[in-house]
Parts: sequence; C-alpha cells; structure tokens
Amino acid sequence: MKKRRALCVVLVGVAAVIAMTTGCSRDSSAQAASPEFESPSPRKLGVLLVSHGSRSARWREMLLGVESGVRPGVLAMDKIERVTSAFMEYTEPSIATRLEEFDREGFTDVILVPLLLTVSSHSFDDIPTICGQQQNVVALERLRADGIRVYKPQARVHTTALLDFADILSNNVLRRVQSLSEGAANEGVLLVGYGSADYEEEWSNLLDRRLGALLKQKLGVAECKHCWCGHIAHYDPVVTQRAIEDILTRRKRVLVVPVLVAVDEMFQEGIIQDGIDKVDDEARVRYVPDAILPDPGVRQWVVDATASVHRRILTPVVQ
Repeated sequence: MKKRRALCVVLVGVAAVIAMTTGCSRDSSAQAASPEFESPSPRKLGVLLVSHGSRSARWREMLLGVESGVRPGVLAMDKIERVTSAFMEYTEPSIATRLEEFDREGFTDVILVPLLLTVSSHSFDDIPTICGQQQNVVALERLRADGIRVYKPQARVHTTALLDFADILSNNVLRRVQSLSEGAANEGVLLVGYGSADYEEEWSNLLDRRLGALLKQKLGVAECKHCWCGHIAHYDPVVTQRAIEDILTRRKRVLVVPVLVAVDEMFQEGIIQDGIDKVDDEARVRYVPDAILPDPGVRQWVVDATASVHRRILTPVVQ
C-alpha cells in the first residue's frame, strides 16, 4: 500500500555533516589562538547543542535524546555546569533564549555544538549572526523575515567542528547500507540528503567522494549516486523517483538511504517515500525511513568535540 503524508514546509538540519566559527572558518582550531580564550578565572562553562529545528515532535525528541545521552560525560568536565539544547527555528527553546539564560545565570563561556552535517548558510552565516558573532546584513535580514531572534551574549561563544569532521557519518551510512544489501555487486545506492543551494559542491563531495567511494570500497557496491529532498529540490518527490529509476536502468536493486540527522515525517515518510511509491518497479527498491540518529557514536562525538574546545578554554595562553 502506498504511503501518503501531508507535507508541512520545514527545513531539516541535515540533515549534515563542518565547522562553524565566528570568522566563517571551517575549522574551529582557529579559535584556539583567539583572545577570547584569555579570559581570567573564575570560569563557568555551559554547553549548547544547536540543531536546525523542525515541527516534527519525533525529530525534536531524537535531538533532545542526544542531550540526555551526553549530559553525564560533559558535566564531568571541569567547570562545565550546564548542558542544554536549542533550535535555530520553528520551535523553542531558540538559540537566543538559551543564550539569555546563560547570561542570567552568570556563565562566562558557552561551548556551542552544532548538530549539522556539513557546510551550509546555517553554519557559516545564520548561527554566527544569531549569536552576534558576525555582522552579516543578508543573513540578518533573512533571519528577521523568518522571525528568528538575534542575541549577542555577554558570555564568550566557542564553536566546535561539525559532524562531517568525524568518522561517525561514514560508519553510520556504511552500517545502514550493509543492513539493506542483498548482493552489492548488483546494487546501486541512492543517498538522499537535504542539500544546500549555496554549498552544493561541498554537499556533493561529501555524498559522492567520501560516502560513495567508501561504500564501493568497503562493500563492493556497483554504483552510488545522490539526490536532494530539501529546498534545493523544491521538496519534490519526483527528484527521488527519477534518481531511483535512473539507477534501475543499470542495476538489479536500489538501496535508498536518507542522509539526514533525524527522522522528520515530512521527509522520510513523505517526500522520500512518495518518490519511491512513484517508481513503477517498486519491488526492486529497498528502503527504511531512518536517519543518522539514534546512533551512540553521535553522543560520543559530542563529548569528544566538547572536550577539545574545553581544553583550549582552560589552557592558559602563552604570550
């Protein structure tokens, strides 16, 4: 029976995989030499897990599950007194709301951990602008039009790298493809990501050169390609349909894998599933409407990324 879901317009933090820093550098190591790391004692540190946001309750629950999972490990670090989550849009608590709370409670430093897959305007422009870390007129106007508040905290904000810096994404996709495979030599894999109009080349490189190449090498997959399901694809299921049908002209089966951070019914059960339902030979398609989460590796990555920035904050700067 074909599944149908009503679609609501919502962006998913993808999805992603990057680093988001105050100066649009892709690697947060640039902050290590910044004067912001020279603040005198006493220090009071907080950790803020930032996700894109979604109207899907299931999506939010999966991201809040990361918070609860990392709390013991993160709070064990010296001077870290709070771990909490924020969403860029669509729902509270917003980033501005959480930063205001940190200021009211006297935190001197906030370690911001963006749960995003790879480079996008959200990581380079939107979130730094929301936090008052950069003056980006275009981003500011876009945020205001979407009703997203901007707040420059008194606390210093230190941002970690993003998910695609770690092996977690590769291991996650490898495991999920392997669970669907019945004979890799006769199969093609379709990786479905959210996408980014401004950073399409970077997203394509992630899915093709990194993940696709890995699947071919490790599993012997005959073919791997990608398509988008987000704004860049106009949320159109036909994009997924055509990508599947193209692979089926050459391969016995297609394994469809969402490269999205969490499960949002609009995407996994709506757009992607609708695209599969439109395929004439649907029996040759293997698909599970899943996501990167839940994956314990993501929780460990959050702890490790936080620890890396934590060490820099508490290490005295040698002049």
